[in-house]
Formats: sequence, structure tokens, C-alpha cells
Amino acid sequence: AVCSMGNSTSRLYSVLAKTLSSGAVSQHQECLEQLDSAQLDPIDPKELLEECQIVLQKRPPRFQRNFVNLKKNTASNHRPIRVMQWNILAQALGEGKDNFVQCPMEALKWEERKCLILEEILAYKPDILCLQEVDHYFDTFEPLLSRLGYQCTFFPKPWSPCLDVERNNGPDGCAMFFLKERFQLVSSANIRLTAMKLKTNQVAIAQTLRCHETGRLFCIAVTHLKARTGWERFRSAQGCDLLQNLKDITQGAKIPLIVCGDFNAEPTEEVYREFSNSSLNLNSAYKLLSPDGQSEPPYTTWKIRPSGECRHTLDYIWYSQHALNVNSALGLLTEEQIGPNRLPSFNYPSDHLSLVCDFSFNQDPDRLL
Repeated sequence: AVCSMGNSTSRLYSVLAKTLSSGAVSQHQECLEQLDSAQLDPIDPKELLEECQIVLQKRPPRFQRNFVNLKKNTASNHRPIRVMQWNILAQALGEGKDNFVQCPMEALKWEERKCLILEEILAYKPDILCLQEVDHYFDTFEPLLSRLGYQCTFFPKPWSPCLDVERNNGPDGCAMFFLKERFQLVSSANIRLTAMKLKTNQVAIAQTLRCHETGRLFCIAVTHLKARTGWERFRSAQGCDLLQNLKDITQGAKIPLIVCGDFNAEPTEEVYREFSNSSLNLNSAYKLLSPDGQSEPPYTTWKIRPSGECRHTLDYIWYSQHALNVNSALGLLTEEQIGPNRLPSFNYPSDHLSLVCDFSFNQDPDRLL
């Protein structure tokens, strides 16, 4: 059954209704091919936001988060590019595997949780959206975001843990969305990451885009590295593989780069140092929120599992610091906002916080690395 979305159910959720009637991912794909999202009516984002708020009217209001202005006194003659990074928590894992002991199952209901996720995306209006743990791509995110003007790409994990959960919705994976009115796709690569020359279960998407306004090329990538303590060397190897792929795609940093991801790694880990010290000259955007510009936030995920409380910094937006400027970054939730039961909750749909940055091109594109 499809959740009623107010009076506009048939207008806004016609795609959703049709795709939800299919069980398997292959059927979702078939259904989408028949529907051809490009031929469907565009959705007014304000109207969709109102529809989500109708569904969420019994839940607490969204948390207030403010952008922190980081812009130096460098003039930019183009609109900033807003990039959003978010591990949205796979529905099958949230309900079936992750054991968030302080989170009521009622808070994880997909029909409402998807509206919390959409509300967050619609509130920040990213030009580029990078997501991990997407297991409702074909029945929710592709049908809706394509009608909001995004070009959509999905790359599932080969052996997704979601498939072990009864009544799952197919595999989870990484997804990337960019606004077609702002960018043209030049090239796209789906990368299955390797470690010690072995193919792994972790993936990445890397797309080279041309900005319509400036004509400038840049590469945007999304990834989700291996989780859990004890896998540090494995993550390091995956990071090296991803960096090598990105060096090839960006012609050794000639093309500016933004990398979004849940790295499952604290800043003390080797994979973090690899990205910091790469020849691609990357910096982590959220370090700029710290007083000295050198420290990562204290957390990007905060949850309570049977083993105890887990507060970690695992999510990052890396960028070519020679070619791009960070104009602003979205502040994180405070401990008070998150509350004693931590995440996810009735207030917030994921165990990871969304990261959002506004980028502008450096006005001297020939500046040396």
C-alpha cells in the first residue's frame, strides 16, 4: 500500500504507486523503463515538501541547522555549487540489522522516514546529492528526484547485507544526483573497489560534469568504505584504489575534484591520511568549521547499539583546494538537539548527519597545485 500524501497523491506519487507494486529490483527497473521518468510531469519541490509535511505532522519539527559562512574575500562571478553528502541508513538495515536499542521501531517506518529524508533534501536544495545506503532507489529516489530535475545514477553493492533481511527492498548502494539545468554529464564511471588486488563489496561512482554557467569541468565522486573495527588496512587499500581511479579520471588533478563519502574511518586512520596527503591536493571541507581550520567535527554519527554508545567522525566532503573554494558549510546538530536517545529518532531519519557545502571555482584556474 502507498501512504496517502494528501490530495496530490495521484499527481506526485503516481510513479511511486506503480513501482511499489513490484517486489524485486529487476521488476522496479522494468517498470521504470516503461514509465520513462523524463516523460513524466515535473514536480514542484514546494508542493512535494508540503506533501511530506502532511505525512510528518505528528512528528516533531525539523531541527534548525545554520550555514556557517567560510568565504574569504574572494569575489566569485558564478552561483555556488551546493553539494550534499549523506548516509541515509538503508531501510532493511535500520529495521532488521542495526539494533538501535533506543530508537522505537515506529520511528523507522519507511512511509514516514522517507518523508523525513526527502524533507531534509528539499530543505537544502543541493545541486549535487551524494547518498550511501540507498535501498529504495527504484521506488522512491529515482522516480521523485528525476521529476525534480535531477539526473540519477545508482550503483549497488555486489553482496549487499540488505539481501539477508526478510522482506528487503533489494541491495543498497551509492547514488548520485545532479541538476540537469546546472550541469552536463561528460563521463561516468561505476567503480567496484579493490583491496589487495581483490574485488570487494564496496563501490564508488565518479562523474565528470561541465558547469553550464562557467563551462568549467569538475569531477564528483561518492563512495562508502568497509565498516567495522579491525578492517583499517582493508579501508586503506580501498582508499588507495579509489584515489588511483580518481587520478586517472581527473588527469592527475587537472580536473577539480569533490569526493563525498562515508569512509567508516576516523581522522586517525591511514585512509584519512592517504586522502590528506594525496597528490590530488585534497582538503576536508568540514575542517574549516573548526577554529584553526585543522580539526574535523567531533562527530558525524551518534547512535546507541547493544554494545554501547557510538560517537564517531566517519563522513567527509573532500575537495581540490587549489581549484575550489568552500563558501559555506552546514553546521552539525548539537548534542542537545540530538537528544539522549541519539540517532535515528522521530526527529531525524538516519544515524549519520547530512553534510552540505557550497563551493565556487577558484578564479585563477591556472594556479599551480
